[in-house]
Formats: sequence, structure tokens, C-alpha cells
Amino acid sequence: MVYVLLGIGILVCAVLAVVSKRLLISAIWLALTSALVSIILYLLGAHHIAVIELSVGAGLVTVLFVFAINIAGEDITALKSIVPKPIALALIIGALALLVFLVLRAVGVIPLPNAFVTQSEILWQPRYLDLLLQIALIFAGVLGVLGLLADSKPVQKAEVEEEEEDL
Repeated sequence: MVYVLLGIGILVCAVLAVVSKRLLISAIWLALTSALVSIILYLLGAHHIAVIELSVGAGLVTVLFVFAINIAGEDITALKSIVPKPIALALIIGALALLVFLVLRAVGVIPLPNAFVTQSEILWQPRYLDLLLQIALIFAGVLGVLGLLADSKPVQKAEVEEEEEDL
């Protein structure tokens, strides 16, 4: 029951992140989505991945989004989608079909062959490379923020002289 409630919460937050008119509100809904995903991962026993999702997905990415929105501004523009609607619809249907297949396998409706390893053995085993991935993502985020803070265009000598003359 808890998983169903968390799943519904994730879907609601994700939809609100997509349909929100303001970018800052969308970033907050996305952070809440990542936080709920990390709770589910923790409850499923993937403690390392839950910590990575919480710190990177809900923490670092949200900070970068808010920082970028504050720098770029929140101008509302009418942009066309990069992905055509038929391709997006096909991807959504494919993802839903995969979800149904995985749920049916987990419940036992579709039996697993004995020669294969289960998904839980693959996905939830302790992996120490996750820690290295988290460190690399945090450093990449810090370097991205530093890149955003750097002056993007050099000051021309003539512009400096004109400003000095004006004073």
C-alpha cells in the first residue's frame, strides 16, 4: 500500500512539474519527485542508490536548475517540442509495456527461466561504483556552477576606456 501511495505521489509530482507554467515551481516539483523516488528505492533495499538519488536528483540538480533559472530569467516562450508527438507517444507506450511486463514478472504471472538472474539480484546488490558515480556527479555539478559563474564574454579594452572617460 505504501508503494502505491508513493507511486501515485511520484506521478502527481511529475505531471505537475511538466504542466507548471513557472520554471521555478517546476524545479521544485521535480525535486519532490526525486525525493519520493529515493524513498521508494530505500524501501526496496537499494540504500546506496537512494542516497545518490536524494543527493544528486533532489539536491544538486535542483540547485543547478534554480541557479540557471535565476541567471537566465523566467521568460515564457512558445517553443516547439524537439521530439515529434508520434515518437513521444511510442516511447510512452513502450515504457508502459515494459512496466506491465516487469510487474507481471515480479508478481509471478510470467515465470522466470531458471537460467536467468532476477532483476533484484542485478539492481539491488551493493555496488561501490555508485559512490564513485556520486562523487563524479557532484564534481561535475560544481564545475558546471563555476562555469556559469565565470564571465562569458571578455571585457574589451575600448569599453573600459569609455567607462573611465564617462566618470
